[in-house]
Amino acid sequence: MPVNKNALIRYKTIDLCLRNRQRRWTLENLIQAVSDALYEYEGIDKGISKRSIQADIQFMRSDKLGYNAPIVIVNKKYYTYEDPNYSIINIPLNPQDLNKMSEAVEVLKQFRGFSHFYDLHEIVQKLEDHVYTASHNTSPIIDFEKNDDLKGLEYLGTLYNAIIQKKVLMLTYQSFKAKAAETFAFHGWWLKEYKNRWFVVGIRKEGGMVLNLALDRLHQVTIDETLPYIPANTNAQEYYKDVVGVTVSHNVRPSTVQLFVSKTHAPYVETKPLHPSQIILEETEEGIVIQLEVQINYELEKEILGFGDGMIVIAPGMLKRKISERMKLGYLNYERELNNQTAQ
Repeated sequence: MPVNKNALIRYKTIDLCLRNRQRRWTLENLIQAVSDALYEYEGIDKGISKRSIQADIQFMRSDKLGYNAPIVIVNKKYYTYEDPNYSIINIPLNPQDLNKMSEAVEVLKQFRGFSHFYDLHEIVQKLEDHVYTASHNTSPIIDFEKNDDLKGLEYLGTLYNAIIQKKVLMLTYQSFKAKAAETFAFHGWWLKEYKNRWFVVGIRKEGGMVLNLALDRLHQVTIDETLPYIPANTNAQEYYKDVVGVTVSHNVRPSTVQLFVSKTHAPYVETKPLHPSQIILEETEEGIVIQLEVQINYELEKEILGFGDGMIVIAPGMLKRKISERMKLGYLNYERELNNQTAQ
């Protein structure tokens, strides 16, 4: 049963009072304590009625929230807990609650790296510790793909806030091909994650080419408050709609790509398409033929090569030749290594 914030404040205040056995608590005392708490936390100055407090006590006594609070009245006047060690905050979680909390903690932990969620980290840690204690360190049932050692994650928060606040970034960046790092102004439009690797996407100047900059190649990130921000002229969904991965060739039309997939790999490709445009052209005993409408890029080639002999390019011819050459080179490399081992 969902409980609103004010009700929780009332229950916790009553619980705090009844745990204090150094004082006797009449109904009027509880009304005053709850009224003070509502004013302190929520600014509510109209107080609380006698009827509401009596209803709260009955609710706490019930099992509707699992409290079953042992509230008794002494001398027909004073409220207290029959069990001096009882508190609603000590109620053990049931197995269903533990499972839900464990899943929620694992999901929330994926936001690490975003300074926007720094306040959330402490809450997640407390939840994680509570679940750990309550469940005797049971293993999580959700295992996310992650790489905690990936470089550049510490910049996520700064990049995220700069994009939200429309501020210009000053980046020190070194691509894989560059001999040295370069510092330049960058107008970030969005953050992109692909294969557990993060990119900041945007432009360097008005009318410039849209760039995907890998966070693991960043050396430094700061904000330049003096430069005017150039807003995005597209969005991520539109920008990446014709590609697999993050590499987009500007002013290039997508190609019709046809692939044969062996029967061993066909179920995986059917249930997890390589691209939203994927359709099945043919089904045989040997496998299936699929078709994509995509730009031919590095990520597409890697996907195809990842299936090894389980995927064959039918068209276009240019892609077929390129994959064939890379497969041949891979074969020669293995043959050379095997021959070296034999010679030793």
